[in-house]
Amino acid sequence: MIGIIDYDAGNIKSVEKALLFLGQEAVVTRDPRILLEADKVILPGVGAFGDAMGRLRQYGLEEVIGRIVEKGTPFLGICLGLQLLFESSEESPGVKGLGILPGKILRIPDGAGLKIPHMGWNSLHITEGARLFQGIPQDSYVYFVHSYYLKAEDEAIVAASTEYGVPIHASVERKNVFACQFHPEKSGDVGLRILENFIQLS
Repeated sequence: MIGIIDYDAGNIKSVEKALLFLGQEAVVTRDPRILLEADKVILPGVGAFGDAMGRLRQYGLEEVIGRIVEKGTPFLGICLGLQLLFESSEESPGVKGLGILPGKILRIPDGAGLKIPHMGWNSLHITEGARLFQGIPQDSYVYFVHSYYLKAEDEAIVAASTEYGVPIHASVERKNVFACQFHPEKSGDVGLRILENFIQLS
């Protein structure tokens, strides 16, 4: 069973729908017992960093996420869910993130011809051996919607990157923790393969 963390952050239904399409049992919940017993856990989300951290703390989910990660359960952050795994975001100064991974979330700088938020399909440079991207060709396209991007402190955790005015760390993985800034559930067959790779992790 895959637990999808419900913290009123949107985009949860599309992730659930993709998992059901792949034949998985998915439960949308904020019940700590269910999440801690899940085979895998996903933290999706769209919206503001500070508001999301406030809701995670309000529902007691910050501690639960920490326990899930500590016990080695495969964990996937998607979009805002990636950003929350890090230490802080320029979107919400003074708000601490979950701090599970080292790095900061920065605003995409303004540039000629660049629209912010960045909405659309970008190709990925995939790091050799990245587990989420097994069987996925180099330069595959995935779908992004974001105004802020990850600059990981440790480039060794970067599983895939892209460019949008600046280099963007588009996906990371460390031990049992995985995350994508893009939306695999909205990225066609490539995205479904990424989710399938996550499902098959042991």
